[in-house]
Amino acid sequence: MARAASFLLLLTLLAAADARRQKDGENACDKGWECSGSRFCCNETITDYFKAYQFEELFPKRNDSLAHAAGFWDYRAFITAAALFEPRGFGTTGGKEMGMKEVAAFLGHVGAKTSCGYSGATNGSLAWGLCYKRELSPSQSYCDDSNELYRCAEGVEYYGRGALPVYWNYNYGIVGKGIKQDLLNHPDLLEQNATLAFEAAIWRWMTPMKRRQPSAHDVFVGNWKPTKKDTLSKRYPGFGATMNILYGDLICGKGTIDRMNVIVSHYQHYLNLMGVGDQQSGDNLDCADQVPFNPSSKNPDS
Repeated sequence: MARAASFLLLLTLLAAADARRQKDGENACDKGWECSGSRFCCNETITDYFKAYQFEELFPKRNDSLAHAAGFWDYRAFITAAALFEPRGFGTTGGKEMGMKEVAAFLGHVGAKTSCGYSGATNGSLAWGLCYKRELSPSQSYCDDSNELYRCAEGVEYYGRGALPVYWNYNYGIVGKGIKQDLLNHPDLLEQNATLAFEAAIWRWMTPMKRRQPSAHDVFVGNWKPTKKDTLSKRYPGFGATMNILYGDLICGKGTIDRMNVIVSHYQHYLNLMGVGDQQSGDNLDCADQVPFNPSSKNPDS
């Protein structure tokens, strides 16, 4: 009897633990190569709602003869990189619409930062995202000799490269550590391998730049709750805060400026192309009046 009672107690405890895990969202799902071993994989994955033809619609001029990175960027590279972060919630947090909005938001940044579009360009200025994979005419080598943790490699230049261009030796060191690549000694990997370029960009999107600060992902999908200091600084969840995290006072807190508006326009344009609609852009769309999370530094964008 005692043994049977113990067995029943064990079953009860296991059932309770399983119920708690399910309640807390700890149950994991397996979607194969794209997403497995995570509760986020129980939601729709990116390939469920974002297809190759839509990637082509977002970036229709990237392989044009006038584009500077023709033949480099493609859908497969993006999806391969995204699959590394889907178990952490990239494009898989919340329902289908939130996933689509996050992909549009991330790619909105990418499109704006790699665009060679202008007002009179064929198909319009918003059609020219992924035109670049690197800074074409660097004004300097972006080597900060004072940084002892990530010292500049001899003969290496740290100009902007990638889907969300990385600048300066210390940023290459940080991002390289994050994606387990020696970008400090080989920054050119971000202009040689499109998957790595997307991976570095998504890592930046998903990763807080400092402790006790949110990531761009967190402020966009609603994982972040502003403190009193944040609200006094006019920092609220939404697309505007993603610009604050990624660019700080290079764009934010300067009023309604073109550099900020271009990024917002890409995001809204992509929402329309993906069938979500720019009316679903969300609250707090810009960062015109936001106080930056971090003070400005030498880097242009990273």
